[in-house]
Amino acid sequence: MSEAAVQEILERIDSLPEADRLLLEQRLAERGEAEWQREAEAARAEAARRGIDQSAIDRAVEEVR
Repeated sequence: MSEAAVQEILERIDSLPEADRLLLEQRLAERGEAEWQREAEAARAEAARRGIDQSAIDRAVEEVR
């Protein structure tokens, strides 16, 4: 997507009525949260596959501190 296309989308968003803009922001936030959840689950599965648990993470953080 080009910079011009992105700018056009942003301008169209800015011209929406407030209620529509708020609804759009809510839907985008929901999408972001869903994506974060999917990525977190994949990371947890990979950590489990590697034998990394919360206590190992806690120890690594303490070592860095």
